Amino acid sequence: MKLKVLSIILLIMMFLPISVMATVASSSEILNGIDVSNWQGYIDYSQVKSAGINVVYIKSSQGNNIVDAYFRINYNNAKANGLKVGFYHFLTARTETEAIEQADFFASVISNTTPDCKLAMDFEEFGNLNIEEINRISETFLERLKQKTGKEVIIYSDAYNARSVFGKNLAEKYPLWIAQYGVETPSDSNWQYWEGFQYTSKGRVAGIQGNVDRNKFTNNVFLSNTDKITESGNSENYNHDTAYIVQSGNTLSGIALKYGTTVNELVILNNIKNPNLIFPGESICVPIRSNIQNDELSNLGHRIYTVQAGDTLSELALRFRTTVDNIAKLNDIKNINLIYVGETLRIPRNSQ
Repeated sequence: MKLKVLSIILLIMMFLPISVMATVASSSEILNGIDVSNWQGYIDYSQVKSAGINVVYIKSSQGNNIVDAYFRINYNNAKANGLKVGFYHFLTARTETEAIEQADFFASVISNTTPDCKLAMDFEEFGNLNIEEINRISETFLERLKQKTGKEVIIYSDAYNARSVFGKNLAEKYPLWIAQYGVETPSDSNWQYWEGFQYTSKGRVAGIQGNVDRNKFTNNVFLSNTDKITESGNSENYNHDTAYIVQSGNTLSGIALKYGTTVNELVILNNIKNPNLIFPGESICVPIRSNIQNDELSNLGHRIYTVQAGDTLSELALRFRTTVDNIAKLNDIKNINLIYVGETLRIPRNSQ
């Protein structure tokens, strides 16, 4: 009789749903968020705000010498429209020394900004590193970043790495921004709670062309100290990218010549399939070399100016004692009434 009852119980258990432990929200206060980089191109943050987005994480940097082309544009415009802003760095370190270098670089890129959210480490490509090395490099990077900026930090990770790669020592010290698609709640990990949950890479938001990562954030993702990050080195010493808006008549070879780079480099940087096919209005990332500073650019016949909110070509021409036509020709501007905040312009040297 007992054997029969046991068999029935086992049969019932086979058809019961299996309960899987989950990583749950750290707070009941949930905010809608996105994370963006140069891949989204120019974003209309007034529309993003109106669409109900509260938080935007912005890619600032990668490795030890790449600044995202839209970092400043995204930061300035998101802040101007009242969104809560965070930054993330794509970590590529393979040693603890490189982790320190990249933390210093990240800190230098975001110096003189006032983020609202914890600074995020995006470490997802590990090469030949073993788990112990990954965890050691991660902690070295995060501790150095805290030291350099005085800000709290957070780890971005997919669910698998949060469970199988990043260890409990990290989980005890740093909060989690977890990525897992197609689920209502992230699965189990070494963390009990999440402060960020990236639930799709195919979100659609007004003001953004194409797909964008959608996230939920708890109010715990916000920094306790939102003072401006003080100067921490000079990011101008690093190679970085800037954004160029393709004008009618532009060719990739012409853009490469203008910025002192090569067609092949532009093709690789922008994942261009056909180098003979670019479109007016398209955004192209172009590299700016660290060894070409403003003084040297002046010797070459021009200086660099980054467009600020409210700038017009006529106002810039007046300020730098040149003409609208001179600036337009030097920068291949077809519509003199259309310049973008954060866009890099070359100003004729003889205007100063």
